[in-house]
Parts: sequence; structure tokens; C-alpha cells
Amino acid sequence: MKRLNLVFLNQQGKSVTLTLNDPVEPADPAAIKAAMAEIVTQNVFISTGGELTQAKSARISENITTPISIA
Repeated sequence: MKRLNLVFLNQQGKSVTLTLNDPVEPADPAAIKAAMAEIVTQNVFISTGGELTQAKSARISENITTPISIA
């Protein structure tokens, strides 16, 4: 499963990651940057370290699980 990880800094300067499943690809960096700026501006999320203060990075990650037969 692919995930879009949006990484922000909070008031304590610590990283906070918001994760969205099944992102649209190819990723649109301008749209992601705009969405992250809007999240910070609207103060939508508050972490244990306080409000989100700025966008730090974004990335798409993929988790591949391969079962191993042990029978």
C-alpha cells in the first residue's frame, strides 16, 4: 500500500507526520505544498508538542508485505 506522508514541524520544533493512504499519482508537488500551507494556516491539527508551525517535507512510501510459509 502506498502512503503520502506530510511532515510538519510543531511549536517544539519536532516533526509531526500526517499520513494519507492511496495517494494520487503522479504526485503534484505544487498541490501538496499548497495543501500543507493551508493545513498550517487553518490550524487544523494540534500535536502533543503544540500547533503545527511549518511544512518540512513530503514523501510517498510503499509498504510491501510478503508472506513466508513456515508450514
